Amino acid sequence: MSNTPVRLGVSPLAWTNDVLEDLGDNVTAIQCMQEAAAIGYQGIELGRKFPREQAALQPLLQESGLSLASGWFSGTLADISVEQELQNVAAHARLLSALGCEVMVYGECGGMPGDTPLDMGISHSPTLSGIDFDAYASRMSRFSSALFQEYGLKLAYHHHLMMLVEHQDEIERFFDATGDDVGMLLDTGHAVAAGCDLQALISRFGSRICHIHLKDIRRERMAQLYDRDESFNEGVRGGMFTVPGDGYIDYRPVVDFVSGSGYRGWLIVEAEQDPLKAPPVPTVTRAFNHVKHLFSL
Repeated sequence: MSNTPVRLGVSPLAWTNDVLEDLGDNVTAIQCMQEAAAIGYQGIELGRKFPREQAALQPLLQESGLSLASGWFSGTLADISVEQELQNVAAHARLLSALGCEVMVYGECGGMPGDTPLDMGISHSPTLSGIDFDAYASRMSRFSSALFQEYGLKLAYHHHLMMLVEHQDEIERFFDATGDDVGMLLDTGHAVAAGCDLQALISRFGSRICHIHLKDIRRERMAQLYDRDESFNEGVRGGMFTVPGDGYIDYRPVVDFVSGSGYRGWLIVEAEQDPLKAPPVPTVTRAFNHVKHLFSL
């Protein structure tokens, strides 16, 4: 893997959930890092248990031999100004930049229904028609440009279930309206769960893809989510997501993109699961071996 510009990392979500705090709450940051490194992963994203000060986090990363791949930022540009968002992101961006990250994951948490939208039925997903879209796209372009100029970080916009940019038409409209400074985080699980065509997204926006999350879907459990109008969190608890190779997603479009496009970045194995039902070490070990074979790493 040392001869390829593509690096393989893992998300801490297999060990401890960022939102559902009872899932893996007993797991420490260093345990997560050491187990990920022992499996062979080169990097890891920020997790809820990770310290957010460079002086505390850097020694843990060095001790485990991992690089920090990126970290999620809960943005609210749908509701606030670029100037406010830059103030909100400053500490997070400084941390990522100081630890050598090249991208920052941006999840739009503004413009969402209710106080706990991830506990609402999937049918309540917000739509772009509910906001001033042109103004939002303009703010995002200006924010992403400033993020790179000030911190050297490429914004990786995360299309996501139950968030403003979720379905294929929304993804297309968003990236058509924003500047090239706004990169795409291609998340296979969220894309397929939202009914997107991976090949079509890659064909149209391959040049914008700057970060990749590899998660899989259990078909029957995902169907239940929509049939019963369950919430995102109910779906996670019920095991709708799993690691690559355990579900039904066809990764061939992603494999072809990575091998043929000159993509230089991270492949992040990610699965939001209950660690008691899917023990992290065997689960992400299985995924590590599957992804290495799939992508010829």
